[in-house]
Amino acid sequence: MGFSKDLLSRDEEIVLDLNPHWWYLVPAGGLLLLAIIVAAAIVIFLGGPISLIIAAVFLVPALINFATAFLKWNTTNFVITNERIISREGVAAKKGIEIPLDRVNTVFFNQSVFERLIGAGDLAIESAGEGGRQTFSDVRRPNLIQAEIYRVIEDFETNKLNKLANASSGGQQTESIPDQISKLDALRQQGVLTEEEFQMKKQQLLDRM
Repeated sequence: MGFSKDLLSRDEEIVLDLNPHWWYLVPAGGLLLLAIIVAAAIVIFLGGPISLIIAAVFLVPALINFATAFLKWNTTNFVITNERIISREGVAAKKGIEIPLDRVNTVFFNQSVFERLIGAGDLAIESAGEGGRQTFSDVRRPNLIQAEIYRVIEDFETNKLNKLANASSGGQQTESIPDQISKLDALRQQGVLTEEEFQMKKQQLLDRM
């Protein structure tokens, strides 16, 4: 089940919308497979109506367990937008986490050897605020997700700086890159931009010359 676009703010766009890795379903799926084998053996070797009842005792709980796990998998979303990182889970009762991109400090990923083979792992995000550090398990290709988060953050910061520069010039594009740098420097001196943000945007403008 995809993340509802009705929950997005204006101009917000979904970059990635992922359910957990399929490994999330393996425990429940393995139990169901075992129950099917046991139920089939009971029917074959015992026979008669009683064997069907005994087989159902093994099979029905395993089916319910798998259906529940699948429903949880299908309603768990790890979403990256151009403004925030969102985690949602739950069927009837819902719980979630939202991390604005401008509060993300560091993104970590962890994979065992086996997880590398199947393309799964854990992702941890350190952010400014009450949450501190959030860990997400059974993430698909966490190394690629880490790189994508950093790319989206870079785009977010660039767009923010561009909006500030345009606002300072009355919404008009300046005629030259030196003029744009002067506008950004004025914002830095006013305390609107940090020194790091100013240097990053300045370098981007110089690279275009």
